Amino acid sequence: MRKEGKKSVLILADGTVFFGKSFGFGGKAAGEVVFNTALTGYEEILTDPSYCGQMVVMCYPHIGNYGINFSDSQSYKVWVSALIVREYSRIYSNWRGKISLGQFLKKNKVVGIEGVDTRAIVRKIREKGSMMAIVSTEIDLPTLKRQLKKTPTIVGRDLVSAVNGSSKAVFRNYVFRRRRNSPLVIVVDFGVKMNIIRHLEKRGLNVAVLGGKSDISDLIRFKPDGVVLSNGPGDPAAVEYGIKLARDLFALNLNERLPVLGICLGHQIMSLAAGAKIFKLKFGHHGGNHPVKNLADGKVEITSQNHNFCVDPLSLPENFSVTHTNLNDGTIEGIRHKVFPVRGVQFHPEAGPGPSDGESVFDEFAAAVFRNR
Repeated sequence: MRKEGKKSVLILADGTVFFGKSFGFGGKAAGEVVFNTALTGYEEILTDPSYCGQMVVMCYPHIGNYGINFSDSQSYKVWVSALIVREYSRIYSNWRGKISLGQFLKKNKVVGIEGVDTRAIVRKIREKGSMMAIVSTEIDLPTLKRQLKKTPTIVGRDLVSAVNGSSKAVFRNYVFRRRRNSPLVIVVDFGVKMNIIRHLEKRGLNVAVLGGKSDISDLIRFKPDGVVLSNGPGDPAAVEYGIKLARDLFALNLNERLPVLGICLGHQIMSLAAGAKIFKLKFGHHGGNHPVKNLADGKVEITSQNHNFCVDPLSLPENFSVTHTNLNDGTIEGIRHKVFPVRGVQFHPEAGPGPSDGESVFDEFAAAVFRNR
């Protein structure tokens, strides 16, 4: 017999109310609601620091059937504010599975709600755009609506500061050179995913992870052969220290020709540092099936994406060229400096979850790093 969770409620900023059942941590949470189109990969999505401050609606209706294995986690904790699904599977079956999804949410004190009409929520977000919401196992609608009105949006918020401590907790084993005679790459942690580290190491690079608030002197001290500006959450314009660091890297490149790769938020920060402008997408790109065209060879790659902001193509400086575009809406998916070995991609070449079509980004970056030695 199916054991039902405690009655819960989800309230959207436009006043729409959905009732469901709790399957995670009891309590309440608020954040911006976004939807993810991936069929699998909920463990990676939950542990992606880029989702800090957001509540995720899974479009696929049946979630939790293969449990949690911990090996696929992208950081040391769950960052989403809440998980919203149509039906949660309390029974999981997978040889890698260690605990259930519900147990994972409870362990991380994250609210989960099932039994709501996720199709209706997704249609509403597509029509009206991403919006704030609150979910709670304590059903007091007037009080919850008042609290929701007081909840700040992600626009103008520096959410990188909320996740930036992860480098000490997760990547403590990656902060020293481990291979003799191999290049060293600094990853600036704005909310880095573990798969980025894995892909860099897979290509023979030593990796040191520094906090997002590191300055250029911190990087120079390591004498790196390349720098990666990582993914992360929130509004890139609010990450002023990251923008300053990117500007300093551009100045350093006048002499050093240091390969720099920006991924997602890192790409946006790099663009802002170059003088471009950023705008917020209506409902963002979240999922593992976004087609991206490589303008160099005309090939189309299916990519994993998770972002709410995008680079304004009309504001891109003349010394940068567009390398990739999104075939769904024409937005910029990649840029490259015309002189320096500096590039950025809006999609996630490391996947986790999602397809591996974009891995060549790491191949090109690693080749540039080895050439730079």
